[in-house]
Amino acid sequence: MKKNCCIAVLGTFDSKAEEHLFLKQRIEQRGLSVLTINVGTGAPSPIKVDLDLFDSVSADGKSLFEDRDTAINAMLDEARILINLLHQEGKITGIISAGGGTGTYICTTIMRQLPLGVPKMMVSTVASRNMADIVSTKDITMMHSVADLLGVNSITGNILDKSAGAICGMVQSQWQPDKQKKRIALPFFGFITSGAEYTRRALEALGYEVIAFHANGTGGMAMEELAAEGYFDGILDLATHELADHLMNGYCGAIGPQRYEPVPQRSIPRLVVPGGLDCAVLEFTRQNVPPQYQDRKIFYYDFRSAIRLNADESTILANQLAEKLNRNPANIKFLIPTSGWSEADREDGPLYDPKMNTVFTERLKAILNPQIEIREVNYHINDQAFGLVAADLMDSMVRTRLSGV
Repeated sequence: MKKNCCIAVLGTFDSKAEEHLFLKQRIEQRGLSVLTINVGTGAPSPIKVDLDLFDSVSADGKSLFEDRDTAINAMLDEARILINLLHQEGKITGIISAGGGTGTYICTTIMRQLPLGVPKMMVSTVASRNMADIVSTKDITMMHSVADLLGVNSITGNILDKSAGAICGMVQSQWQPDKQKKRIALPFFGFITSGAEYTRRALEALGYEVIAFHANGTGGMAMEELAAEGYFDGILDLATHELADHLMNGYCGAIGPQRYEPVPQRSIPRLVVPGGLDCAVLEFTRQNVPPQYQDRKIFYYDFRSAIRLNADESTILANQLAEKLNRNPANIKFLIPTSGWSEADREDGPLYDPKMNTVFTERLKAILNPQIEIREVNYHINDQAFGLVAADLMDSMVRTRLSGV
C-alpha cells in the first residue's frame, strides 16, 4: 500500500455518525489511516469529519433545495468529482460505507466512480434485496447488516467490525499476475461453455490472457466498460446471446445501448460469433409455458427455458447487430459456425433449426458493411476445432492491428 494512502469512510453522517465513527476507529486500530467524508443531505455532520460535503451544497448550514431528490443529485454531483480527484491524486486506496436504503443508494453511486480493483465495501440494511442496480457492473462488496443501523450494539458492532477487517484486508492485498500478457475479453454463457473452454485454451496457447465474462447482461456491459478503460487488446464476442434476450425481455437481456458499439476512442479488434442467437432464455418451466410460446421449440433446463427464435425475430437481430457493427467496420470480423450456435442447437437437439439460422445469416450478409469479413466454418460452436479457428482468427486480428496494416 502506498504511503499517505488511506481508506475513505464515506457516509450520511447526519443520520449515521455513530456507525461511521465506529468504522473509523476499527480501521485505525488495525493500523490504517482513514479519511472521513460526509455526504448526508439533511444537516452537517454532528461529529468532526475530514470533508463535509453538506457545506459544499448548502448555505449557512441550511439546505438550498426544496426537495430531497434535488438535494441528493446535487450531493452526488459534488461527491463524484471529489472521489475521482482523491483517487487520481493517490489519496485513497479503498472505500467503505454503512447505511439504509438512501445511504446505500448515495454511497454505492459514488463508489461506482472508482475503477476496477479499488476495494469498495458497503454494509447495508437492504443488501438482501435485489442489488442489480446498486452493484451494477462494479466490484462492490455488499454485506448485509442483518439488524437495522441505529447505533452500535452487540450485533451491528460485530458486523461493522468484520466489514472494517474486510476492507483493511482488501487494501493490503499484494497479489500481482506473474507476467503481463495481452488480454482478450471472452463473453460466453452456459450453452456454449465447451466452446468457450476450447477457445480459451487455444488463445492461452498463443500467449494471451483470457478474461471471461458471463453474457448475462451485466457481464457484457462490464466488459464494454473495461474495454473503454483500455484493458483489452481484443474482444472475442463468442456469445451475442444478450442481444436476443434484450429483444425478448429475457433473463440475460439487461444491456445498455453501448453493447456491441465501437469502443470509445479506442481501436480494438472485435471478432463476433452468433453464440446463443438461436434462442431467448425466459423464466418459465414446462409446467407453466406462456401461451404465446406453446408452439415453439423449447429447451427446458431449470427455472428458465430457452425458446427457439422465429424468422421475424432472427431478422430483427440481424438488423440490430449489423447496425451496430457497421459503425466500426475496420475492427470487425464475423465468424459463423454453420452446425449450430448452442448446445441445444445441434442435430437432434431441442432447438435445432438450421433454416432459421440461415434466415439470420442471409439477412446479415445483405446489410453488413462489405468491409466486414464474414467467415463460415462447418463446425458446431462447442467443437474443439471451432475454438481453434476462433482463436487463430482473433490472434490474426490483434497482430494486424499491432502491425498497423
